[in-house]
Amino acid sequence: MRSIKHIHGDKAPHWVGDGFYVKTLFNHLDNDPYFNHRHTDPFLLLDYGQPTNFASNPNFETQPHGVGQHPHKGFETVTIAYSGEISHADSAGGYDVIQQGDVQWMTAGRGIMHEEFHSPAFGQSGGDFSMVQLWVNLPSAHKLTDPKYQTLKRHDLPIVNLTDSENGRAIGKAAIIAGEWQSTMGAASTFTPINMWDIELNSAGSTTLQVPNSHNVLLLVQEGTLLINATPVSAGHLVQFAAPTDTDSDINFTNAQAVAQASDSIELTYTKSSDDEHAPTPVKLLLLSGEPIGEPVAGYGPFVMNTQAELKQTFRDYQTGNFGK
Repeated sequence: MRSIKHIHGDKAPHWVGDGFYVKTLFNHLDNDPYFNHRHTDPFLLLDYGQPTNFASNPNFETQPHGVGQHPHKGFETVTIAYSGEISHADSAGGYDVIQQGDVQWMTAGRGIMHEEFHSPAFGQSGGDFSMVQLWVNLPSAHKLTDPKYQTLKRHDLPIVNLTDSENGRAIGKAAIIAGEWQSTMGAASTFTPINMWDIELNSAGSTTLQVPNSHNVLLLVQEGTLLINATPVSAGHLVQFAAPTDTDSDINFTNAQAVAQASDSIELTYTKSSDDEHAPTPVKLLLLSGEPIGEPVAGYGPFVMNTQAELKQTFRDYQTGNFGK
């Protein structure tokens, strides 16, 4: 079983623009020696958008809530909508509105301009809004790849059932955004090996996840409370697991033994309190695992490169009109 190293969450929420109220649970610019980009590689940043209620915006057409046009280079942004709606437009021609359960995956690559707002429909109606945005690093070989945009609608995401470890009863499900759940492949195209599973537990029980033991592993509790490896974790907290370990590739195993040897387990336990007469409220989780890229990171603001020289050139390009060329 992959052991828990630390549970993070003591971050003050802040506004990104006027549409996204988030806690930044990790950031590649942080200098914490015990939790920095080497521990989250290939993931750079995670903004947890806790459920927030927005009133109807009377100026939704001319002044939508959100963030206006801004640049990115050298990485990818992944946004998951849990409630509410987000509209996206970028300089490479990408445009869409994502709703509950949808995902937008934007590859900034050599440079892109984009904007993110509450959708016109949500701005007009108001309501509950909740999301997560993740920055995923690109290896040096793909830093200057062409920008692109992937819209991953909920109905297009492969769904797998999560079953109780004792009786096999279904207690939840996982939408495989990226990576692989046993033989089920995720919907997103990625540049490095990544697992991104949007998990919901809606019935009491325990289930086991298997993650590659060569990956860095993180688990966000988006909503609710549960036990992770017998440790209670509540909404807004991020579980950092122990560093990955390598297997001995020189030893021959059967297929079953090889799978077990190459993976670590994580146990999720969702309980219903004895005084709760109603069905338990679903718990929502986001599992992130990725093979470390292992390259230096030079970042500032919306740009993430490998060296300070590349970073300075990026700023010069942006200031002189050569950005993204």
